[in-house]
Amino acid sequence: MSVEAKTVLEKVEYVNIKKLKKSSLEKRESWIGFLFVSPMFIGVSVLTLLPIIATFFLAFADWNFIMGIQSVKWVGLDNFKVLFANEVFVKSVLNNLLFLLTVPFSMVISLIIAIVIDKHVYMKSYFKVAFFMPYISSIVAIAVVWQVLFNPTEGPINQFLFSLGVENSPKWIADPNFALISLMIIQIWASIGFNMIIYLAGLQSIPKELYEAANMDGATPLDKFKHIMLPTLSPTTFFLLITGIIATFKVFDLIAVLTKGGPINSTTMLVWHLYDSAFVNLKIGYASAIAVVLFFFVLLITLVQWVLQKKWVNY
Repeated sequence: MSVEAKTVLEKVEYVNIKKLKKSSLEKRESWIGFLFVSPMFIGVSVLTLLPIIATFFLAFADWNFIMGIQSVKWVGLDNFKVLFANEVFVKSVLNNLLFLLTVPFSMVISLIIAIVIDKHVYMKSYFKVAFFMPYISSIVAIAVVWQVLFNPTEGPINQFLFSLGVENSPKWIADPNFALISLMIIQIWASIGFNMIIYLAGLQSIPKELYEAANMDGATPLDKFKHIMLPTLSPTTFFLLITGIIATFKVFDLIAVLTKGGPINSTTMLVWHLYDSAFVNLKIGYASAIAVVLFFFVLLITLVQWVLQKKWVNY
């Protein structure tokens, strides 16, 4: 065998050995990586994925969990038939859809406050913290405070209305006509801080060159708002819209502390109806059907927003 052939063979062997070492090292690193993520993976699987799968299965079954797993009975679509014929469920869906109005109201108020703080206010850090405090506070504490504010006879809000000459002031959370509006007011107030902080970050990321060019062209403040601020903030607005809508479908704490779905189911929403059905009335199959409907509600709204955002969101 010639010297050149031997050299080529040695090079091939060297490359093969190097590849084997590299592949064994990559396998070892992969196993170590799996070892590190395994606690989170196991936790997500046990606490999230398995319950989701079980929920979809139990939506087509009748089960009282006190009787044990052997009492599971397959009923097909019966749970969904009962669900859509139930007036409480229909009322909870309508209440949830009305509660969605808190999202645009909160976003508009937050944007106005963010613009004022960013452009016209000193001690910006103080106001950021002041407005953000309700968002990071316990929702139970917030509900208790507003319960005092909404007291029909001794609450500060009605006392103020009495001083203005309003004799028949609302009973707020005790009145079926105002209970849902009261919860919406609290939700808007509590979410303003988070939205404002996100909008502030978006405002501070707008290039100053755009405003300088607009000033040179003689643009008015309204023109700057319509043609610079709104388009550049559209990704931020889209993010807050998605997260805000999802948050409205998860409202539970306010209802549990303040109204418990009443009066006369005027504040019953999907998550509360689900809880009441599952853990008070022990209708696990029916409650699972509510969870499935809730899942598809959020999925459908998110997909619609995701499709429509291509027409108004500028990246």
